[in-house]
Amino acid sequence: MSQDIAVVVEHLGGTLADVTFEMLGRGRELARAAGGRLIAIAVGDGLTGAPGALGAADAVVLCQDASLAHYAPESHQRALAAILGARAPRVTLVASTAMGMDLAAGLAAALDWPLVAYSRDVRLVDGRLVAVSQIYGGKLLAEAEVEGAHAIVSVLPGAAPADAGRVAGRPAVEEMPPPPTAPARVRFKRLIEPEAGDVDITRETVLVSVGRGIQSQDNLAIVEELAEALGGTVSASRPIVDQGWLPKTRQVGKSGMTVKPKLYLAVGISGAPEHLEGMRGADLIVAVNSDPNAPIFGVAHYGVVGDLFDVLPALTAKLKATP
Repeated sequence: MSQDIAVVVEHLGGTLADVTFEMLGRGRELARAAGGRLIAIAVGDGLTGAPGALGAADAVVLCQDASLAHYAPESHQRALAAILGARAPRVTLVASTAMGMDLAAGLAAALDWPLVAYSRDVRLVDGRLVAVSQIYGGKLLAEAEVEGAHAIVSVLPGAAPADAGRVAGRPAVEEMPPPPTAPARVRFKRLIEPEAGDVDITRETVLVSVGRGIQSQDNLAIVEELAEALGGTVSASRPIVDQGWLPKTRQVGKSGMTVKPKLYLAVGISGAPEHLEGMRGADLIVAVNSDPNAPIFGVAHYGVVGDLFDVLPALTAKLKATP
């Protein structure tokens, strides 16, 4: 039985997603524990340069074709199922993203392999595969021991550091032709780009994130002033976006963006599970909330229990007064 670990590379137009490196780092640990190799599998088009960034892997399998340039469930699942079926890795890691969850479910059905979704941790314990997943919207964690020779695990973005997968190396590269085409029921139409002119909060190093506690759109000014003093950007929880006070591109959480800034300052955010899922990976989390029992304090490195309308102006003034 193969003890190899496979990682399904997530990318957009050949640009690798951070979650790919997170999975590579986790995959290296699993491969070491299993005594197998780490194999990165990339499906798409224009991926010739990808192996240079996938140095954490022992081998890279490329399946390239113009028909695979844009994600479509049936064609990508068919290509991946052929590769995975031929190599039969012990564990296959797939990102728990919109595309990844679609792929994981289809692959599990096609290969008849068990699937563990929404995983925050996956490890081998005495040869047994154990995965820890979020359930009930992240309110509980469930630990599952997966039986069988093969398994697919969808990994939550931000559950592991990306730097662990960004290592130099020269993996062996193998090209795989795509499987024969078949009539598709789902076809790619067009890619809808993010709103023009807005920032990409996933690339920001400092985020000041605002929640329902801000009370009104007019009060956003004090948040924007603090973000400017910190050299950062304003983001938000879902209620703020639902109100139309900030665009969807600023939303942090399961239904928004997953962010990993160096500093995440949460103001007036209680800490719903769907929001916490999108910002757990921040290097430093600071929370300001008037409720000492707010769930956000459970993940914050530092917390301030107080009225944000007192705390934020005082902090901004202090920052501006500091040379």
